[in-house]
Amino acid sequence: MADLAQGIPSALTEGLGVRSARPVAGGDIARSFRLETDSGPLFLKTGDHPPELFLSEARGLEALREHAPAELRVPEVVRGTGEGIVLEWIPEGSHPSEEPRLSARETEEELGRGLAKLHRASNSQFGGIDGARTGYLGAVETDLTPARTWPEFLFERRLRPLTRQAVDSGAMPSEALGLLDAVERRAEEICGPEEKPALVHGDLWVGNRMVDGSGRSWLIDPAAFWGHREADLAMMQLFGGFGDAAFEAYEAENPPADGWRERIRWNQLTPLLVHAILFGGGYGNQALAVLREYA
Repeated sequence: MADLAQGIPSALTEGLGVRSARPVAGGDIARSFRLETDSGPLFLKTGDHPPELFLSEARGLEALREHAPAELRVPEVVRGTGEGIVLEWIPEGSHPSEEPRLSARETEEELGRGLAKLHRASNSQFGGIDGARTGYLGAVETDLTPARTWPEFLFERRLRPLTRQAVDSGAMPSEALGLLDAVERRAEEICGPEEKPALVHGDLWVGNRMVDGSGRSWLIDPAAFWGHREADLAMMQLFGGFGDAAFEAYEAENPPADGWRERIRWNQLTPLLVHAILFGGGYGNQALAVLREYA
């Protein structure tokens, strides 16, 4: 086997017929490589993180791949350990001649339709996949302990611990904790009509959707769990990058509850808190503004 060095754990590549590895873009919190193997290229990601981070990503990818409809693609997990993950290589630049190339609008429509179908996958409780009680959103640990209702899961597993962490880190003032108490009294109203838990990507910003040479969408880097589907729809609009056709196709295939667009800002609070913890700055101010708006 080639001498890979570059900090790649040997357990991730052993037996894969790897000839070489070169660094590639592929995440802000990890080191990523393209592996050239006897069977074709693979993608490898590794880094100095708690073992559960990579295991959680692998678990999420496998769940998404199991439930994804024909309109969505999810890379196969070739190997996943506490040290990193090896995935099927996504052919961004090539276009297989036997498959028609989608137009930009068709790509967005197919994504929206596929996500709407994916969200039909359901579970008896909100929480982690396969009983997992710990997950990660970016590099921030999250509590995936099961809960019967979405408001319970959202406030007790996400908003309360993340707000406390943001306050303790200095990213938000202590006022945020009092505002959260006030908001929680309106939890059922703010969270919208009750829905069954849906399989959600959990971190669906535009950087975690790749489009291959034929215009098909691939979902990568999930923070997947059994949650509320509006969390994905809100995250898609936090940083932009998804076309209107995606949301139109989603609504046509699996309409969200009335008022979902009015709840977008509310459902962006969790990722704003995570960004405040990781990056501080304006994200803490944005999260505080959301709490003030709903308190």
